[in-house]
Amino acid sequence: MKVRPSALIIENNHVLLLRYNYSGNDVFALPGGNPDPGETLVQAVERELNEELGIDTEIGEMLMAGEVLLSPTKEDVLHCVFQAQIIGGIPMLNPSHTSALEVSWKPISSLSLLNLYPNLGRCIASMTGGYVGRINQAFFE
Repeated sequence: MKVRPSALIIENNHVLLLRYNYSGNDVFALPGGNPDPGETLVQAVERELNEELGIDTEIGEMLMAGEVLLSPTKEDVLHCVFQAQIIGGIPMLNPSHTSALEVSWKPISSLSLLNLYPNLGRCIASMTGGYVGRINQAFFE
């Protein structure tokens, strides 16, 4: 199982997301990525946000964690979502570090209607935290 830390950045009741398109479907992801060897989860999130979006962040507490269990041909993923705040820069895509198509701020109230990765829109909207168990990520299974 690999671990993917990500950041939940909320400003004016909107969440910072990255938009991708897979097989004609828009998928919105919390920004983050895989830790490098010897890197903590917080360091990985800070690095990924800086590389992909050119922003400096202050990472707070881990808000929620859950697993996406995929088919036997794909690696399962433990998602760890951290509270984060932008302390420098304006989020702009760096195409040399991400395949995302755009930065998108979506209202918290709309998250459960999106193809969200990880699929935690309802948890974010209700601020249900802690261990959320298996994350239903149907479009990746």
